[in-house]
Amino acid sequence: MELGSLVSAVRSNRVLTGNEVSPAVIIIKDGKIQQILSCSNFTEDVGCEVLDVGDSLVMPGIVDCHVHVNEPGRTSWEGFWTATRAAAAGGVTTIVDMPLNSIPPTTTLRNFQEKLKEATGKCFVDVAFWGGVVPGNQLELRPMIQAGVAGFKCFLIHSGVDEFPHVAEFDLHTAMKQLQGTGSVLLFHAEMDVHPTTEKIGGDPSHYSTFLQSRPDIMETEAIRTVTELCLQYRVRCHIVHLSSAKALKLIQKARQAGAPLTVETTHHYLSLCAENIPLGATQFKCCPPIRGSANQEQLWSALKTGQIDMVVSDHSPCTPDLKKLESGDFTQAWGGISSLQFGLPLFWSSASKRDFQLADVVRLMSRNPAYLSSLGHLKGSLAPGFDADLVIWDPETGFQIQEEGIHHRNKLTPYLGFTLQGVVRATILRGQLVYKDGNFCSEPLGNHLFICQKTNQAQL
Repeated sequence: MELGSLVSAVRSNRVLTGNEVSPAVIIIKDGKIQQILSCSNFTEDVGCEVLDVGDSLVMPGIVDCHVHVNEPGRTSWEGFWTATRAAAAGGVTTIVDMPLNSIPPTTTLRNFQEKLKEATGKCFVDVAFWGGVVPGNQLELRPMIQAGVAGFKCFLIHSGVDEFPHVAEFDLHTAMKQLQGTGSVLLFHAEMDVHPTTEKIGGDPSHYSTFLQSRPDIMETEAIRTVTELCLQYRVRCHIVHLSSAKALKLIQKARQAGAPLTVETTHHYLSLCAENIPLGATQFKCCPPIRGSANQEQLWSALKTGQIDMVVSDHSPCTPDLKKLESGDFTQAWGGISSLQFGLPLFWSSASKRDFQLADVVRLMSRNPAYLSSLGHLKGSLAPGFDADLVIWDPETGFQIQEEGIHHRNKLTPYLGFTLQGVVRATILRGQLVYKDGNFCSEPLGNHLFICQKTNQAQL
């Protein structure tokens, strides 16, 4: 079957529907899943294009709702063409682009329109967009909602780029008032300067421990305390991005029990990497919040198991190699961000399968819940009639090694280079079209821009 062609049906001995894996045929019409039949009930129509994938597993495409594409303005870091090809190669059928690291940032309606123009004709998977909350832009929020952004992101600490300043308490109150009644969601980078803890700490900057001491858990817990109070006060949907510290989980749980519409994600790097194993000067491991210790990591895994953490995303945040300061190995000066968009599914499964997670958990944490957060839960993230025919076809038991020549994002620097993982993505189908197969891509980008209608999609997890 040629890349880019429409697939009428996918047959596999292993199709994941709900919690069950069984032989089935997925019938696709007009880009949607029409029905799912047992193999015995399927009669092949003349001219019906059936993709038989044998024993490969078929499940909903991954929805990665935390991706920094960086275009326009920083396309030397990443761009829609390269990021969405990497997504397709990883079985990711939808990404949601973050509002910062592009120039201009997505903080006004005009800037959003500029981003859409830049993204047109470059996307190999479907793309939705977050807007941003910065000081003074509260009157831009509702126009951006009407234009179709999925929600908004803000920082409670310096974002790393000057054109996306962090908000103060006053800005949060004005933004929350604008968002009330809209169904939209406010995402928080939940770290906050807490003096004197975050005053400059001495130590060898090539030691990861020096950097880790400069971003202690209390920065997250105090920020999350602020988020929970705002969430309860305004009853606006709130979401904590890239939770790294398990110490904040009690605060989150308490707020939810009090009725806060609050969700939380963690990332592949907090689940796959731990502070004790980061080599001297290996700045490709730097991110914010930081990768913490192995005991903390196990607590994050436990929270995923019990449903305290709702989803796992990449926080794909690439840069050019020079910004990682590899020559000096200075963690204090290096850009903080990890590239992992292409490898999220095998990264998660390699660790999760050893902790008795099931394939249905993968769908819940990496497809369905991210789709609901982004108000796409009626279209994406589930294998059921009426949903977009977005499928990942993969072999969960097959191992492979991450090598530079197989990386499709623009800059190949990643802490996962050389890792051996479980789970090879064989093919990716986007709205019934075969966009990736065995290392090859369709010649033309077939992804759509996704615009959110909040009035009809006020989804809760």
